[in-house]
Amino acid sequence: MGRWLFKEEPEHYSFAQLQREGRTVWDGVRNALARKNLSQVRKGDRVFFYHTGKEKAIVGEMRVVSDPWTDVQEDDPKEVRVEVEAVRLLPRPVSLAQIKEDPLLVDWDLVRLPRLSVLPVSEEQWQRIEELSKQG
Repeated sequence: MGRWLFKEEPEHYSFAQLQREGRTVWDGVRNALARKNLSQVRKGDRVFFYHTGKEKAIVGEMRVVSDPWTDVQEDDPKEVRVEVEAVRLLPRPVSLAQIKEDPLLVDWDLVRLPRLSVLPVSEEQWQRIEELSKQG
């Protein structure tokens, strides 16, 4: 099972909106590396939902409910999509500032490649985010 982080501007689509809807198709990924990462996502993978913009924090968890696909009928036939469902709101958001201060997370692609919207999360990184979300 893979672990990922997907980013979205909350004014465009928030985790709260996903919770209300239950499921959504994750699309609109244009960056080549992010698109490559999205094509490696598989049904059952776990995903952190990261709010970009002013908030800059990991706020929730999603589950991938479909393998990736493309649609040749669309404007961009290379655009990769997956369907995701909301799993849970984290006990407490984990901010980018916290991530940058953490020795285990400081070299993560979230910090190193800030424009990357789909990125892998190692087991260690996942567990550390879980720990940080429970601190308060």
